[in-house]
Amino acid sequence: MSNDKNDKKEIEEKFLEFYKTKDPKLREELIERHMYIVDILSNKYTGKGIEKEDLYQVASLGLIYAIDRYNPEKGYAFSSFATPTIMGEIKRYFRDKGRVIRVPRRIQNLYKKINTAKKILPQQLQRTPTVSDIAKYIGEDEEKILEAMEASKVYSPQSIDVEFDANDGENVLNLEEIIGEEDKNFESIDLNDLINKSVDNLNDLEKKILKLRYYEGRTQISIAKHLDISQMTVSRIEKKITQKFTIELEKMTK
Repeated sequence: MSNDKNDKKEIEEKFLEFYKTKDPKLREELIERHMYIVDILSNKYTGKGIEKEDLYQVASLGLIYAIDRYNPEKGYAFSSFATPTIMGEIKRYFRDKGRVIRVPRRIQNLYKKINTAKKILPQQLQRTPTVSDIAKYIGEDEEKILEAMEASKVYSPQSIDVEFDANDGENVLNLEEIIGEEDKNFESIDLNDLINKSVDNLNDLEKKILKLRYYEGRTQISIAKHLDISQMTVSRIEKKITQKFTIELEKMTK
């Protein structure tokens, strides 16, 4: 507990020093020590029409903006300032991409078939068709149907209230969920609380990798050598860590 308090005080002092000096080395250190926020927030919006690597880069840029603009003398925690700043960059990126990305022709053609199926199947089935129903009618895999529906919803200019049924016919997704609208609760999230709860769900090896990767800023290769395991194992465990953080984040924002 005392170590956590010392770490927090150390970070506060570094932010105050950077605010006054704008030391580039100190800036890099602060960026590295807060990359976990980028991982958590960018991971929340993966699989929604934008490549994960692109989202990560955008979130990283948001973190840099947050560090450059943060004024520690105002008294609020950096996490409270950084989260909405990063989410704002992600949200803006989705909007901008929606204006310029062209849907691939195969997706356009498949979506036309989906629209036809959505007009015919309700009459045949006497209910709203599920993704499975549409896939059988068209003769395509359900995964391809979902891909076409998601891509068209993300990239087509239309109302954010437009909805379509998910795989079970009960859960409904709308465009607002797909484009990564900023959750209203994000500003109230205590990321320190999130970290503590998430770390409790990690095993010993995961905790070691979390510390080496995000607190000491080591590469996967360096960690693999240090722990005498393969880089692939480090990569796999790092993904598990991110998933556990994301699950905890989802709980906190419901």
